[in-house]
Amino acid sequence: MATASPRSTVKATSSRIVSAPSGNATVLPSPRTSRAMAGEAGACMRLSARSPTESAMLGRTMRRSGGMFEPYAGATRANQWAIGRVRGFALIFATLALCLGLFAPLHAATPAKTPATAQRTVLVMGDSLSAAYGLAASQGWVALTAGRIAKEKPTWRVVNASISGETTAGGAARIDGELQRVKPKLVVIALGGNDGLRGLPLTQTKANLERMIKASKTAGAQVLLVGMRIPPNYGREYTQGFEGNYTALAKQYTLPFVPFLLEPIARDRANFQDDNIHPVASAQPKLRDHVWKTLGPMLK
Repeated sequence: MATASPRSTVKATSSRIVSAPSGNATVLPSPRTSRAMAGEAGACMRLSARSPTESAMLGRTMRRSGGMFEPYAGATRANQWAIGRVRGFALIFATLALCLGLFAPLHAATPAKTPATAQRTVLVMGDSLSAAYGLAASQGWVALTAGRIAKEKPTWRVVNASISGETTAGGAARIDGELQRVKPKLVVIALGGNDGLRGLPLTQTKANLERMIKASKTAGAQVLLVGMRIPPNYGREYTQGFEGNYTALAKQYTLPFVPFLLEPIARDRANFQDDNIHPVASAQPKLRDHVWKTLGPMLK
């Protein structure tokens, strides 16, 4: 894998219808009644307008003959008045039945609200390699991974908190705030490349990575550690120690581990932009697939 000066790293990128049951019998009102029933819905609100005196008078004036009310012919004026009132009450009760028949189904037809299933979050803490440096954000391996998760693991989502130029010190300083803001169930830590390119002390890099791992686990999140390697021109001791930091931490905390993010593309110069550091768009699906082998089984 070709290299470039750390200064080549530049600014950050963001990443029914319900029917009411009918009664035992149905009374059809006269045409006159029907016209009245078709009036304003306010008729329903006038049901209480009849006084107790009118009800008592009806009881005194109505007489039964063979179980039926006497016919209108031969009836006294009082009886005619009472019968008229009975018809009025029949209209009122019919209107009430109509109102109940109209509004009850509307209430019953309201569907119950179903709570949405809460999505769990994958938080990615990385540098420019995860921030799609030099590309559209949608072309980066993290965005491509988010697309696969949306299709295959819809109860999960991805938040990419990667920043171009980020070091492990920057990640360690940001991790608590990101954990509180996102509340992830899984944290992908893909930092360290800039530490190596700058030749920062190995003990410092390891301590920063460990701080991020411990904070994530304390917050109840799984951790996927993604390692990095640096070119041999930094010297054998430093390059081996740098790679060994990731291996040691993965073993110490029993973490799922991707030893080298760029493994599937590192040997082909055509996979990199002009700076010889950042992968081109056509190489990003390979990085997605590489990380997915370990990440996918963790999304249960």
